[in-house]
Amino acid sequence: MASTDLKDRLVILGSKGGPAIRPGGPSPTSSLIEIGGRRCVVDCGLGVTRGLVEAGVQLKDLDLVFITHMHSDHVLELGPLLHTAWTTGLARTVRVYGPADLMEYWDGFLNSMRYDIDLRIDDEGRPDLRDLVEIHLIREGDLSLEDEKLSVRALKVDHPPVADCFALRFETADWSVVFSADTTYFPPLAKFAQGCAVLVHEAMLERGVDTIVQITGNGARLREHLLASHTTAPDVAKIAEAAKAGTLVLNHLIPADLPGFETEEWLDATKAFSGKTIVGHDGLTITRS
Repeated sequence: MASTDLKDRLVILGSKGGPAIRPGGPSPTSSLIEIGGRRCVVDCGLGVTRGLVEAGVQLKDLDLVFITHMHSDHVLELGPLLHTAWTTGLARTVRVYGPADLMEYWDGFLNSMRYDIDLRIDDEGRPDLRDLVEIHLIREGDLSLEDEKLSVRALKVDHPPVADCFALRFETADWSVVFSADTTYFPPLAKFAQGCAVLVHEAMLERGVDTIVQITGNGARLREHLLASHTTAPDVAKIAEAAKAGTLVLNHLIPADLPGFETEEWLDATKAFSGKTIVGHDGLTITRS
């Protein structure tokens, strides 16, 4: 349901790549985009619920949620977000868009919380949460929002071994924001993002991969995954430049919370992009100018 009170803005709620959290560090991936009077949550990594509240969102006013793929750092807190919104007064339908396995996740979450949901319906007179959430599967192309002002399009990107991972483009007559989702260097994304006002793209510093592997473990297997499935910062700059994006926001940072990796290094690594580059951080807010 569109609201004329919402001002167009993007808020990075969680800027970290990967599911681990560390003392004082950023949260895994989630974002808020308010555009064309719609409130859209993109990905639901750990911390999304608190991040939305701190961004001034009343959870009972949730509208649209998009899950780009089923890695835990993008979907782990979807169920808890919707349940918490319900306990704070959600009484209208929320549409959730995501890949094919999303329905299995949601059914599993509802089953795990069946006792609590049934109890609160009987004891507190709440509407049934199961009737308030609609799951819609994402396919490439336009997503059907039944909204004359806002269009959302999806592009399947390359994030092995995940089969279904989707970049998303949110667009009105006044503003356009593209989320790369998790992806290796994927040139077709530049065409998908062509002319966008803001490109939010995952980014990795190759120098940090060995440090992450040393801290996390799993050795060669983890290193192989990171290099095969994510985009180095210089390649992100190539995509942004080819897309002629207005502003590039580096997000899903790898590494995001390790000492010795400062803003200047990220900016230097993306200097091939001639537009404005912002290194993402939790709470970063960009408003439509």
